[in-house]
Amino acid sequence: MWHDLSVAFCLMLVIEGIIPFVNPGRWRKMLLMLDQIDDNTMRMIGLGSMLVGTTLLYIVN
Repeated sequence: MWHDLSVAFCLMLVIEGIIPFVNPGRWRKMLLMLDQIDDNTMRMIGLGSMLVGTTLLYIVN
């Protein structure tokens, strides 16, 4: 189990690094836009992301 978790973490880092590598200017603009989003909206985005990820994980397995 720990091996699978570490592989998943490494893949997450690779995927998260694609945007700043390919287009660092756009990534910087996205980060500046995050400062303008209120906390409740950010929580809803996080919840939606977790639900989509959980659903996809259930479908894949």
